[in-house]
Amino acid sequence: MSSPKSLLVTNAEMPAGLTAIPLRTRLIRPGDDLIALTERAVAGIARPGDVVAVAESAVAIAQGELLAAEYVRPSRLAYAIARRADPMATISQPESIQLVIDRAGAWKVGTATFLQAVGRVFGKRGLFYEIMGEAVAAFDGYTGTMPPYERAIVFAPRDPDGFAAALRDRIGVESAVVDANDLKRAKVLGASPSVNRAALEKALVENPHGNSDEQTPLVVLKWRGTGPNPLLETGAA
Repeated sequence: MSSPKSLLVTNAEMPAGLTAIPLRTRLIRPGDDLIALTERAVAGIARPGDVVAVAESAVAIAQGELLAAEYVRPSRLAYAIARRADPMATISQPESIQLVIDRAGAWKVGTATFLQAVGRVFGKRGLFYEIMGEAVAAFDGYTGTMPPYERAIVFAPRDPDGFAAALRDRIGVESAVVDANDLKRAKVLGASPSVNRAALEKALVENPHGNSDEQTPLVVLKWRGTGPNPLLETGAA
């Protein structure tokens, strides 16, 4: 069912006339048919010309792409990095950092950590994430995730472009898989072909999905302004 809240996106980089409607769902579980669940949730709300944005964590959980932190044994390097990590960072727990080490190698992680420290001295932040790139993007730490996933490390969803295209084919509305947070960062991980990814990222910087227990993994974005819909590529219906 739909959430009791809706909000007008007022991001200065987007033209007035864009409305974001968060939709509340039941708790997403591994093995769920998220396309069918989304189809039911957006029925009567989403129409051609809209864009349905699905939170990447919901897609990943439905695909079973998660791991309980208890199954990870952090190394000394992982603990050392976690002690110095920003608590608001995407990964700041030793278990999630250990998974990055396992994927990218201790040497690369150690080097990125050293350069991050040097960068801070000169006022440049975020070097660790720039250097590690996809190795970090593949994981979400467990802090802030609602029960029963508060101790689960959620991986990146598989084939987000394929998921978005399949959802678009089912509901007849352009769709995207997005990673947004309350730090005013949004990234489109996958989208159906007609979605303007850059415009959608700008529209989602206020994170209408929420980052706590809102349980609103779906957002329907509606264009009610004049002129072409900025969320769709030129010429798209």
